[in-house]
Amino acid sequence: MKDHIGVGIIGFGTVGMGTVRILKENRELIHERTGVYLNVRKIADLDIETDRGISVDPAILTRDANALIADPGVDVVVELIGGYEPAATFIKEALKQGKYVVTANKALLATRGWELFEAAHENGANIAFEASVGGGIPILRSVREGLCANHLQSIHGILNGTANYILTQMSDAGMDFEEALKEAQRKGYAEADPSFDVDGIDAAHKIAILSTMAFGVRVPFDAISVRGIRDIRQLDVLHAHELGLVIKLLAVGQWQDGELEIRVHPVMIPESHMLAKVKGVYNAIHVIGDFVGSTLYYGKGAGMLPTGSAVVSDIISIARQLVRENTYDIPPLGYPLPAFRDAVIRDASKVRGAYYLRMKTVDRPGVLSRISGILGENGISLASVIQKGEGEEPVAIVMVTHETTRRQIDEALKTIDQLDVVMEPTLALHIELDLK
Repeated sequence: MKDHIGVGIIGFGTVGMGTVRILKENRELIHERTGVYLNVRKIADLDIETDRGISVDPAILTRDANALIADPGVDVVVELIGGYEPAATFIKEALKQGKYVVTANKALLATRGWELFEAAHENGANIAFEASVGGGIPILRSVREGLCANHLQSIHGILNGTANYILTQMSDAGMDFEEALKEAQRKGYAEADPSFDVDGIDAAHKIAILSTMAFGVRVPFDAISVRGIRDIRQLDVLHAHELGLVIKLLAVGQWQDGELEIRVHPVMIPESHMLAKVKGVYNAIHVIGDFVGSTLYYGKGAGMLPTGSAVVSDIISIARQLVRENTYDIPPLGYPLPAFRDAVIRDASKVRGAYYLRMKTVDRPGVLSRISGILGENGISLASVIQKGEGEEPVAIVMVTHETTRRQIDEALKTIDQLDVVMEPTLALHIELDLK
């Protein structure tokens, strides 16, 4: 029986360093659990001069990723460079050569994943990607294996630690958005360009992968409704608290009337719900199955060692297959590829719920009645109205609606935001009151 597995790592950045460190420091533990030694045979990166603080043999460093893939001593190719190209080309070449692949590349999987899954299937190889969603949280393995006896009904996830950190600082420390973002950048939780995080794109990549696996459907990435958190103000956080609610950037995938509702946006959720208590850079995913009921998965959603832990867990899983000479174990997505069908994506405008509306208007008699009249014309009834800052301009008006649809809200706001008394676009936040 083969007891040594060769690992080649493409990308020696943050996650690459974490992966190498775990493979080195827990080498004996992994051997005890698997009977296999995992040997890092090659590491490819454009920069092989910088000292990463991890001792590796200089002879295994290379700038040539193709040479790493072609090396007969490399059994598992680990892609950790991110982005679309050349990552996709490297992965497909490795699969073409019959090698198993591990990747953390959520953007590539969410947008071009089917190219890779089909290449793996055609070449009798496998592709593993636990680290692409939730960092160190084993959510994909839980969905693919632990919950496989269930019809999964819904997924609600806090899937981006940067956004969650910003919203936590706004809620707990009274910061405004820009101040909280700058602090996140200072602490290394946010990139210099934070767009993927604060605009919801990163979370959308992850819910696309999760929903594909959970529901057995192909999810076109551009069909996901995505909104970010840039428009959230301290005023909104305070109003949420007064209402017994918390603002979170939530990724949602769930079945509604035979359609897949899939969306990412800031929402208000009850303070009593488990997801409301998830703070800082942590992630959490709430999954409901027909027989298991509610389950919650919580942990660090990013970082060198949590993500590296997930990468190594995939390497170990593949190593166990290789030593048993299994060329194919559990399908990467949990279903055989022919079982997948195209998802019917629910129009985001059909999403139902109560809504929080925050407007900035001039302080003039009759403003409230004009706005209320437009909402009424669109079939929207109000549960409460709060007006603060009287005698100042602009004055903040907050309205909470009864259950309605996003389409009705959007139609009403088209008219409201054109009024000469409204001084800036209205913020509309969905209120998720039916979280189980």
